[in-house]
Amino acid sequence: MENVRHRKQSGSQALDDVSVTSKKPKSTNLQKEVGLISGICVIVGTVIGSGIFISPKSVLANVGAIGPCLVIWAACGVLATLGALCFAELGTMIPKSGAEYPYLLEAFGPIPAFLFSWSSLMVIKPSAFAIICLSFAEYVSAPFYPGCDPPMAVIKCLATAAIVAITVLNSLSVKWTSYLQNILTATKMVIVIIIIVSGIVLLAKGNTKNFNNSFDSSSISVGGISLAFYSGLWAYDGWNQLNYITEELKNPYRNLPLSIIIGIPLVTVCYILINTSYFTVMSATELLQSQAVAVTFGDRVLYPASWIVPLFVALSALGAANGTCFTSGRLAYVAGREGHMLKVLSYISVKRLTPAPAIIFYGTIAFFYVLPGDINTLINYFSFAVWLFYGLTVLGLIIMRYTRKDLKRPIRIPLIIPFVVVLVAIVLVLAPIISEPEFAYLYCVLFICSGFIFYVLFVHYKFGWAQKISEPITMHLQMLLEVVPPEEVTE
Repeated sequence: MENVRHRKQSGSQALDDVSVTSKKPKSTNLQKEVGLISGICVIVGTVIGSGIFISPKSVLANVGAIGPCLVIWAACGVLATLGALCFAELGTMIPKSGAEYPYLLEAFGPIPAFLFSWSSLMVIKPSAFAIICLSFAEYVSAPFYPGCDPPMAVIKCLATAAIVAITVLNSLSVKWTSYLQNILTATKMVIVIIIIVSGIVLLAKGNTKNFNNSFDSSSISVGGISLAFYSGLWAYDGWNQLNYITEELKNPYRNLPLSIIIGIPLVTVCYILINTSYFTVMSATELLQSQAVAVTFGDRVLYPASWIVPLFVALSALGAANGTCFTSGRLAYVAGREGHMLKVLSYISVKRLTPAPAIIFYGTIAFFYVLPGDINTLINYFSFAVWLFYGLTVLGLIIMRYTRKDLKRPIRIPLIIPFVVVLVAIVLVLAPIISEPEFAYLYCVLFICSGFIFYVLFVHYKFGWAQKISEPITMHLQMLLEVVPPEEVTE
């Protein structure tokens, strides 16, 4: 596997013309198609998925009262913003796609970067993609099975169809994928506005009884607050998605930080107002008993137009799935480019100039996670690993302030911000293990560490038999998908 060290990083990133008679274009690099609006839509569209509409009760269950619940949602938004600001400095300092991967590679070397790509590409990212598509399938099929749950076979078929459609679109065009993301983000903002406006109207009419003594009956404890933060931050997960496509951003030094500064606070305001609207029509007990909070809200407030809620939730989930595929496929691309995955994953489509092999690989792995019955438990156990890598990445930002003073930093945030994020990450990693210790967390750690074995065998020593297996695979995929390696430029 080749380790490509140098890439074009100039402001224009112009692509050379492709000769009609040539099988290989003169220049093959990812296109810069994502502007400021599309960047904001990637963040908002990926963060706001189906979770805030289906089950925001996990935060309430851990604190026991409405007042602390709303405070936790606001605090999670602040923490997500602080983490995103750290990634804004990292993204403008190391303008490469892949988010945590290139940052860990620069700060700590290849092994932590490989373990991150190993865990993310094999479990965390594709299984999350599969769960979002399963959620989409449940809401799409629900109207056809009134009074009962849709058959699991139908849900799995619809989820598979969604994975295939999104994977194909992302493989064909960055521009059309961005257009779809913009449309679906606008669509989900419609239902967000409907819920928020309905709540404001009800509050104006005096429906405030559920907010009386809102801090009474709260069960405040260190463990409970930690788990409440854990649940809330899971709903905010996706605040770093734009860093996965840094190389495809127009003017990343401007649009990356602006998209973050606009997008994350917008999501925070929406989450607080949505939860406030829920509490105008449901008491804390009623919300905890609801299976799908937004649907219950629609049945009580929007009847007879309550059918629009599951429709818009399905579209919202589809937008989150599209955004996840769009960004996470770049992780496979960058890992392949650095020699940490199959070389063919770094290849780019000749006609479309998209990382088609990486996207198809990501979609294929996600397909296998649709097959089991329930993988939510798996995600719960692996979600703490996400903050393990978040904390390690931000720690790398602190370390590089002293070890890599030569790097250009268009954005330089106060050091107190990454210190706070690292401290919170440590708490979030340890909290579920201390409060509810289970062997599943040990299995998760063992899986992450098992990536070290693959690193030694296939990356460090590069055994000849592994090369003999991968080379024909690469050759056949190159012919089938009409892909070529990205252009290598020595600066």
